[in-house]
Amino acid sequence: MSPAAVEENPLSTNTTVATLRKALTDESVPLAKRFRALFSLKHVASQESGPDASAAISAIAAAFASPSALLKHELAYCLGQTKNLEAVPFLRAVLENRAEDPMCRHEAAEALGALADKSSLELLQRLKDDEKEPVVVRETCDIAVDRIRWADSDAQSKEQLKASDFTSIDPAPPMPSSKETPSISDLQSTLLDTSQSLFQRYRAMFALRDLASPPDLPSAKPAVHALASGFQDPSALFRHEIAFVFGQLSHPESIPALLAVLEDRQEQSMVRHEAAEALGSLGEEPGVEDMLKRFLDDPEQVVRESVVVALDMAEYEKSTDMEYATVPPLAVAS
Repeated sequence: MSPAAVEENPLSTNTTVATLRKALTDESVPLAKRFRALFSLKHVASQESGPDASAAISAIAAAFASPSALLKHELAYCLGQTKNLEAVPFLRAVLENRAEDPMCRHEAAEALGALADKSSLELLQRLKDDEKEPVVVRETCDIAVDRIRWADSDAQSKEQLKASDFTSIDPAPPMPSSKETPSISDLQSTLLDTSQSLFQRYRAMFALRDLASPPDLPSAKPAVHALASGFQDPSALFRHEIAFVFGQLSHPESIPALLAVLEDRQEQSMVRHEAAEALGSLGEEPGVEDMLKRFLDDPEQVVRESVVVALDMAEYEKSTDMEYATVPPLAVAS
């Protein structure tokens, strides 16, 4: 959340956290409003450690009781972005629960990697090597192990990383900077090279993302097209991450590729849902809302729910709101 938004709408009282928790965990509250409450709680949980941050972590984790896989996967993502290790036990519980939706378990593993939690290495390594686990869980654990080891390595401290326009903690850092601008074709080759580790390919992915921002860079459109080629990858996890990156970029050049993914009923729902939300971030672009409305009755629940959230995001993109969050807190209970 921007400093201005924090000053005008402080989210640092126990009453606010309790109000947001009530909205987030109430199944009768519209899903889009619950997402806005979640992002407000993430902001509180991301502040310096203290009772408010702890209460916000617990509030987010309380919503893991929801039947919505979409919401639960977003809870895990947000916990991973808080930089708050109090989230670790909740994330481990989700990851270790074999009855939980694999999309949620994957996000919990990714979040542990984002938190660089070394104490979770044994668990992540064990699940990575367990052939009984869903592929998406195994692949995410693989990346998370590499990310934690990278974060704790001497090499990491020596790497020069290009300043990014994005504040997210990514599953892998971009390729390290050098004196020369990296070649888009070289990065694309790494992106598509299935003989390399997913961690290394993700590094190429996020390097391409950074070359596509801001959108008026000469490298932006070629980088977007290079990223779109990743939608042909055999890994659903990989394809879903490409869609996520497009949601961060909000570059109009990505719309045809995202729509093609959303239209593909043979594509896995975790990829289609991410494509829908990415289109929501492009809500200001002509025709995007109409594209999304076509999928409000999609057979896949996670896709239907994502379209609802995406349409709410599209409304936000066209509004003057500073942040996609519930501010002030009274808006939650309305």
